[in-house]
Amino acid sequence: MKFIDEAKIYVKAGDGGRGCVSFRREKFVPRGGPDGGDGGHGGDVVIRASLSRRTLLDFKFRQHHLAKHGSHGEGSKRTGKDSDNVEIVVPVGTVIRDAETGELLADLTADGAVFVVAKGGMGGRGNARFATATRQVPRFAQPGIPGEERWITLELKLLADVGIIGLPNVGKSTFISRVSAARPKIADYPFTTLVPHLGVVQYGDNESFVIADIPGLIEGAHEGLGMGMQFLRHVERTSVLLHIIDVSDEASQGAWHDFEMINRELELFSPAMLKKRQVVAIGKLDLTTTRERVKKEIDTFARKGIKIFAFSAATGEGVPEVLRELITLIPPHLTPAADGSGVSPEEFPS
Repeated sequence: MKFIDEAKIYVKAGDGGRGCVSFRREKFVPRGGPDGGDGGHGGDVVIRASLSRRTLLDFKFRQHHLAKHGSHGEGSKRTGKDSDNVEIVVPVGTVIRDAETGELLADLTADGAVFVVAKGGMGGRGNARFATATRQVPRFAQPGIPGEERWITLELKLLADVGIIGLPNVGKSTFISRVSAARPKIADYPFTTLVPHLGVVQYGDNESFVIADIPGLIEGAHEGLGMGMQFLRHVERTSVLLHIIDVSDEASQGAWHDFEMINRELELFSPAMLKKRQVVAIGKLDLTTTRERVKKEIDTFARKGIKIFAFSAATGEGVPEVLRELITLIPPHLTPAADGSGVSPEEFPS
């Protein structure tokens, strides 16, 4: 399934039905008087968040969403039928904005959250409504009120407790595949992860947290280089960041250089990013070059007051320690995994 996290769509609510101009005509009832009914209410366009959706792909193929108009009023004071609402289902975590002004309309962060993005028009009143003692034969009725219409943008921001960040090819996908049931593409070249992946990590007595594998960032990401801002937005909702660093490459400029560069990109994208709690870890501990350098890197971070972990997602070494640190930092709003998927930290070798 292709991952789409942005879409622009047009929504148009239904117009209200016209009121009716009618007069009672019955045998033996002269001057029956006005009896035109009201028009029906136009349908609303409603957006509902659901866990059953994962991307905004559907909206790339269907951009226009129109509700039906209310029925017109009829004689004998019969009111026109109200039109049904049109419901648009989006993934949980979708942000709705006005396409022209950029105004934030709604942020649907809960399953079942609903927002009326375009209200249907009210039906016009029939001529029976306008009869008075001094105006007994009104020959007019109200037209229906037009329904609202607008272009809106849908922007999906993944909801995860932990977001994995780092340069391309540092082992983020290998880590999430080790600790959860997620199976992203893994290869020995940069940018193998082209879309975010979510996984559920279980621990303790049926408790869990959601972890997101974010495509690798490079210098200039805040300006759109590499994966750029396309995926930085998905880090905004996470409570904790797991910053994975790779020092196995001979050309590596050191863990501290990579750490500062990634955090600089986060700050340039949004200063609030640096307020998020981070767990810093050096991966690929199973490689000889990493094991030779890790002690020096740990000392470098220690002198700057930062605790750093080392692990190997391939063998499981050090992974339980990283998970335990993440668990202590995640706010207590966790929910059990719906399908029981995930891997407990106790299953890893120490």
